[in-house]
Amino acid sequence: MFDITSTRFPLRMLTAAAALALSAGAAQAQKGETVKLAYIDALSGLMGPVGQNQVKTFQFLAEKFNKSNPAGVKFEIVTFDNKLSPAETLNLLKAATDQGIRYVMQGNGSSVALALSDAVSKYNERNPGKEVVYLNYSAVDPDLTNSKCSYWHFRFDADTSMKMEALTTFMKDQPDVKKVFLLNQNYAHGHQVAKYAKEMLARKRPDIQIVGEDLHPLAQVRDFAPYVAKIKASGADTVITGNWGSDLALLVKAANEAGYNGKFFTYYTGVTGTPTALGQGGAGRVYQVAYSHYNMGGETQKLANEFKAKFNDDMYTLSVDHIFLMLSQAMAAAKSTDPVKVAKTLEGLTVKSFNGDVTMRKADHQLQQALYISVWQKADAKYPYSPENTGMTLAPVKQFESYVSSTPTSCQMKRPG
Repeated sequence: MFDITSTRFPLRMLTAAAALALSAGAAQAQKGETVKLAYIDALSGLMGPVGQNQVKTFQFLAEKFNKSNPAGVKFEIVTFDNKLSPAETLNLLKAATDQGIRYVMQGNGSSVALALSDAVSKYNERNPGKEVVYLNYSAVDPDLTNSKCSYWHFRFDADTSMKMEALTTFMKDQPDVKKVFLLNQNYAHGHQVAKYAKEMLARKRPDIQIVGEDLHPLAQVRDFAPYVAKIKASGADTVITGNWGSDLALLVKAANEAGYNGKFFTYYTGVTGTPTALGQGGAGRVYQVAYSHYNMGGETQKLANEFKAKFNDDMYTLSVDHIFLMLSQAMAAAKSTDPVKVAKTLEGLTVKSFNGDVTMRKADHQLQQALYISVWQKADAKYPYSPENTGMTLAPVKQFESYVSSTPTSCQMKRPG
């Protein structure tokens, strides 16, 4: 069903320009250089466990790429705890640039991402010759590549609208979905999930009723029982939520405890804490839309198994792989680690990845990639990987090629020079 057969580094696909650069010996142009990447995300608080997992993912994959990458560079991860605060993030951006770090990475919280993207753009205007590139691995507010797009921002996850396009395309063929409740975090991403769910369901399944909608504070709610009571009272047979981290784990825990038997269509079931909260419950009722799943097969599966053996943890943020893959190839093609030259080369770059051919769309710096719908079920011989040792897994039920989930952009990119 899935083409996950590509070998890792030697056979990754480059654009014609990048391939030409490599053949000219550009692969050795930066050989031995150390490229520092600032990781600026929450490492403490309710969302801390997610950040801690992702730091391990960055360090684990950096180690792999440091052994073999087209540019011959060495990646070093420097961590900063922003406590999920936009204001703290801007202080940490200054700390990173003061250390001479010119690549920053963030992904947890679109409110943080919007502030960071704007700050990076302003910093670059004021500091020619010291430009910084922002590599966004999981903040998915569509505004980041639409009305508030920046030349210096590149998103390696699929945005909220792309995921909802795939999710609603799947949902329209589910006849038992009739009454939907929208429950989301009260910030940019949560608002966008609700907005696009309503728009796309109205277009694809106008018979579906939205019987309730609610927003709750981000990373502050410890008891979701009152929200589950509202869901049950509404008569909803289905919940759509963009919740992540503790906000999804505690929601599904409360739903299990209250005996709610409806379906959940989610973005982040596979993320730290949620598999344990689901446990044996929710089999066949909880779905996830994402650019990967836990049973990808091939080399990706080997890496996931090695990660689990090393950390007793699950590797689910595979956009990190895209960052190292595309960054090293862009550096090789640009014959430089200079962010200005690398950013120019990243635009339009196509590579062969774990989820097929992926392209960094030049118009808005939004990665175009295949998306998967997976369902929570018992692990079995076909899909054996068990997150958080639950005995359960996310098994793929549908793959959407990039052209299906791709959404248009309104970005009016302002390019330097």
